[in-house]
Amino acid sequence: MTHRIVILGGGTGGTLTANRLHRRYTSDEAEIVVVDQDDRHVYQPGLLFVPFGLTHTEDIVRPRGRQLKDGIVYRQSPIDFVDIEQNQVFLSDGSALPYDLLVVATGATLVPEETEGLTGPGWMEKVFTFYTPEGSAALEAALATFDGGRVVINVVDMPIKCPVAPLEFCFLADWYFTERKMRDKVQLTYVTPLDNAFTKPVAAQQLAGMLAEKHIELVTEFNTGEVDGVEGKLVSYDGREVPFDLAVVIPAHGGAAYVGRSEGLGDELNFVPTDQRTLQSHARPNIFVIGDAADVPASKAGSVTHFEGDVLVENIVHFLAGEALEPVFDGHANCFIETGFHKALLIDFNYDTQPLTGHFPSKVGLPLLKESRLNHLGKLMFQWFYWHTLLPGRDIPGIGSAMPSSGKTPVTASTHTEHTS
Repeated sequence: MTHRIVILGGGTGGTLTANRLHRRYTSDEAEIVVVDQDDRHVYQPGLLFVPFGLTHTEDIVRPRGRQLKDGIVYRQSPIDFVDIEQNQVFLSDGSALPYDLLVVATGATLVPEETEGLTGPGWMEKVFTFYTPEGSAALEAALATFDGGRVVINVVDMPIKCPVAPLEFCFLADWYFTERKMRDKVQLTYVTPLDNAFTKPVAAQQLAGMLAEKHIELVTEFNTGEVDGVEGKLVSYDGREVPFDLAVVIPAHGGAAYVGRSEGLGDELNFVPTDQRTLQSHARPNIFVIGDAADVPASKAGSVTHFEGDVLVENIVHFLAGEALEPVFDGHANCFIETGFHKALLIDFNYDTQPLTGHFPSKVGLPLLKESRLNHLGKLMFQWFYWHTLLPGRDIPGIGSAMPSSGKTPVTASTHTEHTS
């Protein structure tokens, strides 16, 4: 019997899942089909560097189909909806793909239209986002000619892809304007709906301290209701206003639109309710979810998708063999945080454990909760690992899906104060 496996989404999660499954099954055992609406695979961490001229969009985009192993079928088409009762995916051209097992890997999408005024007057003129290749490139041009004033970095709502990226933008902007010898002419302000700089208390304290050290204003509990590109101001639902000369906005996120058209598949935000330990959907036993498309309480970050990969594939193998699933995914997330001036911070945490001090992945490794040049080099090197190791579905020696405990020391938010090395 040949299993028909359909994977929706040719991004990080869909690609590494397809390649890992291809290694587990022969063509007689499984037919693997990947579907995506375009053939443009973006290395999303690279978008952060484009506005500062540190990379270019053409250097971080590759064809999706080329990242898949020979024998994996790639279908380029928008998805209309999924009929979870009949086990079929309907594409926008009216064709249908039957499946025995479905993997939802279509990630999170930007929904800027949910915020009044965001894409109105001033959009891509004085209001930008770096969360798309087009927005990141336009922001590069705007920053290059910016001669001073108030730059506001605003997270509209959570969850978002890569929750640390807006903070990284703040730190790199501080470096960028310092390099241009005009930092004293620029007021940087970080505006967030959270009650602190980040969600995890230990990391939040550290990052808030770094914002203060770099003279970056922090505005918390600000729920953006309107972006006024004409007057140059953010307006919160409670009436507070934050003026700007240039705004860098991270729009609200949701799941893929087709999820909302697929009865019984998603929630009100179009994310797919998923068992946080097995990665099996709550919609149907033969539907699994990886990456940002899932509603699991883990960061919507590429590292989480990577760590989910081997757990997901093992559970798919168990499911198709009629075996019990392994509830072993622990929510492991690992984030490099660029802090400017060729340094970066590294945090490592999971569902149950706060970021800890020490080293990753063991007693000898990259320093945790501490700025270092080594972490900066690690972030730069990760792009090579992404294309050549992570996407092909290869294991990275010494780094597994579970959060390692070796080399770490517990820390509390009230006692940790160190910012630099």
